[in-house]
Amino acid sequence: MVNYIWIGMAVIGLVFAAINGKMQAVNEAIFTSARDAVSISIGLISVLVFWLGMMKIAEVSGLLSKLSRLFRPVIKKLFPDVPDNHPALGYILSNMIANMFGLGNAATPLGIKAMEQLHELNGRKPEASRSMITFLALNTSGLTLIPATVIAIRLNAGSAHPTEIVAPTCIATFATTIAAICIDRYFYHRRTKRRK
Repeated sequence: MVNYIWIGMAVIGLVFAAINGKMQAVNEAIFTSARDAVSISIGLISVLVFWLGMMKIAEVSGLLSKLSRLFRPVIKKLFPDVPDNHPALGYILSNMIANMFGLGNAATPLGIKAMEQLHELNGRKPEASRSMITFLALNTSGLTLIPATVIAIRLNAGSAHPTEIVAPTCIATFATTIAAICIDRYFYHRRTKRRK
């Protein structure tokens, strides 16, 4: 469905440009945007490779497992339905740690694996379990300590102080994470009361 929406928007834009005699501007915008996209992508690759390498070093050195053990009590409180030593907990923790370092691209496959494990734990029912909803809320709020991707974009854009975004990002994502947990718990308890 989303593909049809994008195609529809492109076709409407092209028709509107043709009617108003703006096809030259559309052509210039297409080629300028394509060039900018390639240069931004190349700039982001270096930062992502660096941080993915750091994540690999953290994994091999055992730092990732220590961070996982540190956050495990919090995760167990947030996901009481997930049994101890279930693979879903490992994927959830890895996803959250990757998000904390601003590595959305690395966090996405881990989040998909976590959701698959939670879906399996839910008996493959068509409705989402409590843990699936909580994970989605947490993943959407995305607590970030080092916004690596945003720093890279700011560097590529020529920012004089690309790391100025760190403190506001920490504050904003901490607030959204707390809000996501509170809203998730509110609706869970409301749904539970309604069933009784």
